[in-house]
Amino acid sequence: MRALTIRPLQPGSLEVREVPDPVAGAGELLVDGLDVGVCGTDKEIASGDYGAPPPGRDRLVLGHESLGRVREAPPGSGFARGDLVVGVVRRPDPEPCGACARGEFDMCRNGRYTERGIKERDGYASEVWTVETDYAVRLDPGLRRVGVLMEPTTVVAKAWEQVERVGNRSWFEPRRALVTGAGPIGLLAALLGVQRGLDVHVLDRVTGGPKPQLVRDLGATYHSEDIDQVTEELRPDVVIEATGAGHLVFDAMAGTAAYGIVCLTGVSPAGRQLTIDAGTVNRDLVLANDAVVGSVNANLRHYRQAADALAAADHDWLARMITRRVPLARAEEAFSAHDDDIKVVVSMEE
Repeated sequence: MRALTIRPLQPGSLEVREVPDPVAGAGELLVDGLDVGVCGTDKEIASGDYGAPPPGRDRLVLGHESLGRVREAPPGSGFARGDLVVGVVRRPDPEPCGACARGEFDMCRNGRYTERGIKERDGYASEVWTVETDYAVRLDPGLRRVGVLMEPTTVVAKAWEQVERVGNRSWFEPRRALVTGAGPIGLLAALLGVQRGLDVHVLDRVTGGPKPQLVRDLGATYHSEDIDQVTEELRPDVVIEATGAGHLVFDAMAGTAAYGIVCLTGVSPAGRQLTIDAGTVNRDLVLANDAVVGSVNANLRHYRQAADALAAADHDWLARMITRRVPLARAEEAFSAHDDDIKVVVSMEE
């Protein structure tokens, strides 16, 4: 079968090649691949920034944003042939830390976890793949067109869960949320905010293309002004930061209402320096009882939350987030940016 592979830490080694057909072991599903999403993590691995192949191998099958259809399922597994499924990305470490041992492997304390398509486990960018039944999540059959958005939705499902857990340290009834960035994570964060009944605002620098209308059609408000102007007007109770841009991170922290919560989901590039007034930042956080929390990855609970959120969403709106599909044979095209890209998907089916 064909798969999209990379030699980690070697730029220019991205290649679709023939690999052995997988064989499902005990307690595993055999799955026909349908779609794989491409995100910034995949592009960074392709650029040689990080990634690790399975032990004893020099190449890694990419793809952590999966969607497939079950071909074979073990008896009594709860899965059946034809089920639409997504595979979980992360696996606990071999000698689990306290968090991993309790199913909270997204909060691993020692970093010895593995991840499909990223770290020491092949991903889902192949025509056929296997996954343990305990790490597969069934999707509503109506999500065939958009189910590949599941994994990024898990990231924001966890982010919102973290916000609510932090908020509930005291009385918490947020009304207004600001999402910085209108990429896939930002748009899905806005979707989950709208589903929570909040007045949602999205800030992005672009004024053309599909993003502004997608935000408006969600029932949210789109902004392209300077963040200081936006936060001064809104004083949001919650900020979901989805860009990783350093100045936006600190401006968001400074711009919330009292008891504001900022959840950071974007990863900032290293090596860029900012001059900030650390004393004012500290003073504002303390005197307003503000909180800033980082959030990454997701566990099985978040996958189930994401499946429910996608099932409840407007599927046509979700489909408009997928702005480009390329076949597996031309998968390398998915790693080149186009002006109006939001989510680019590699299709396993011809």
